[in-house]
Amino acid sequence: MGSSADLSGKVILVTGASRGIGHAVSLAVAQAGADVIITGRTIGALEELDDAIKASGAHATIVEHDMSDVTALPRLAEAIHERWGRLDGLVANAAILGMLTPLSHLEQNVWDETISINLTAQWHLIKVMEPLLTAAPAGRAILVSSGAAHGSYPFWGPYAVSKAGLEAMGRVWAGETEQTNLRVNMINPGGTATSMRATAFPGEDPNTLPSPDAIAPAFLQLLSSDFQDHGRLFQAREMLGL
Repeated sequence: MGSSADLSGKVILVTGASRGIGHAVSLAVAQAGADVIITGRTIGALEELDDAIKASGAHATIVEHDMSDVTALPRLAEAIHERWGRLDGLVANAAILGMLTPLSHLEQNVWDETISINLTAQWHLIKVMEPLLTAAPAGRAILVSSGAAHGSYPFWGPYAVSKAGLEAMGRVWAGETEQTNLRVNMINPGGTATSMRATAFPGEDPNTLPSPDAIAPAFLQLLSSDFQDHGRLFQAREMLGL
């Protein structure tokens, strides 16, 4: 299936679309025919993405939003409901790295912010978007995880904990929506040449990693109406043979 997935006429929300994987997935989703709603903290970057989407002959709706502002999420859901009456796809991509330091050295504000953005805010997103997703004929939701959710990642405390929690939340959500048309899955993009990755691994050569554009087709597969898996964790690189 890969990048040939047809998302024509679908309404898909991508959070954290300003850069990196969210940017690449948004562009790929638009090029596959979807009406894409792009959210992020950086309006300039969203406008550049919008220009790229328009240049490809597709259409996007920009929503400047920081995931720490959970009170804005019900308003976003209401706006989607009023305009489209449904949401065909959700890519919950927005996240922060936090600080790489021993658990015992962490400042409380760093712990609180990382858990808030990467886990608690995702619950708020699920809460308001589920009715829109289940109103769609074949709603698809993707929670973006990380290899840090598994095994031991010293110094990655709040990020690793938040991603492990996100996966647990995804499995719970999948169990609760089994009898609906919604399919919920998690994806681990794997090491990808993004600015977050560069912050975490400053000595790494980004040319040795897949680009976000190379990873994006895996997301298109999970957003397709044909995709029936539910409550699973997928490895993007394995899906694409990278």
